[in-house]
Amino acid sequence: MDNVFILGGLRSYIGVKNSAYRHVPAEHLGAAVLKELTARYQPPKIDMMICGNCVGGGGNITRLMALEAGLSESIPSFTVDLQCASSLEAVITAAARIESGLADLVIAGGFESSSTQPVRSYNPNHPYAAATQADNPSGNPADTCNARRAELSLTYNTAKFIPGPHHEDVMLQGAEKTICHYHISPGEMDAWVLESHRRAYRAAREGLLDGITVPVYGLGHDEGIRPRLNQRLLDRLPCVLKNGRYLNAANACTMNDGAAFLLLCSEQYLKKHKLSPRFRLTNACTVGADPLMSPASVLPAVSGLLERSGLSMDDIGAIECNEAFAAIDVLISRAYPDKASRYNQLGGALAYGHPYGASGAIILLHLMRSMELSESSRGICCAAAAGGIGSAILLEQ
Repeated sequence: MDNVFILGGLRSYIGVKNSAYRHVPAEHLGAAVLKELTARYQPPKIDMMICGNCVGGGGNITRLMALEAGLSESIPSFTVDLQCASSLEAVITAAARIESGLADLVIAGGFESSSTQPVRSYNPNHPYAAATQADNPSGNPADTCNARRAELSLTYNTAKFIPGPHHEDVMLQGAEKTICHYHISPGEMDAWVLESHRRAYRAAREGLLDGITVPVYGLGHDEGIRPRLNQRLLDRLPCVLKNGRYLNAANACTMNDGAAFLLLCSEQYLKKHKLSPRFRLTNACTVGADPLMSPASVLPAVSGLLERSGLSMDDIGAIECNEAFAAIDVLISRAYPDKASRYNQLGGALAYGHPYGASGAIILLHLMRSMELSESSRGICCAAAAGGIGSAILLEQ
């Protein structure tokens, strides 16, 4: 089995939904970053491209993006949808291709546009549609009220992740249930919200992400960072769920647009082209967990990765986790209390935002930079995904 190395990568600045990138389709946003990546690294031959995307228009949108970017039509490309862990799984899949000898150089990552997310609808043949249309048993076109109600109930934005009725706020409900199950207090979450924005603002102010961020479509900063956020503002925020108690607009991530990609290669490729990358992908772990408490799935993913690698958390110098909810921060900090200063050192998704299909690649780039800054020999990157899936990657510097 071949070793897998990361030559480098780039990400866009992250835009808030309906802001800087509001008229930029996902494939165009991804293509702009991909052009910058290939121009910077000038890979002589790309064997494959594997990317995550969750809320695009469907089909093989990665292939569409690659063609939009002007990549050779001879490069096969395909799309991964594992929701929040999509681009981490794209990287893991790319690494498996290289390990097995099926490829020498693969571009992996993800891209997302919440701003241009399409509205979907159920086919009239679907049982959901039949049940809803039963509100108008006469079929009388004059019964416009019931007909309109049926039409509205057939459309949705968020895919269905668990059996039972289709609730579009299922992720929020799962986070609320996780908070209650683990007895997480508002104070614990607020502390991580404020710390996330503080660390992200410091990273921006000191240019700690310079070299891995690239301006596209006129945006030259991450839009979500709030340096003036304080406890007084947090105390005034209402709950986002109708019957909820804990989730608010600060301790749950925003909806965002962004793109991020990495170049992965084999040891044979390194020798042939006389390259010396700083990072090696050494292991990965994907687990299934309780789909009704998906934020907690990050814990078995991390513990499983450590176990299969023969390591303990004492061997890990940096941790990067997709901060979709502050509850995830609390769970990680409780499980590994000695690692708080090495966790999301540059801030997390509560500050930057969470462009679903791109977030795994974004935090992997952040992990690489955190490992450089803290001179860590090993680091873990992890994410919890809708439906109760946890994904984690181990890097060595």
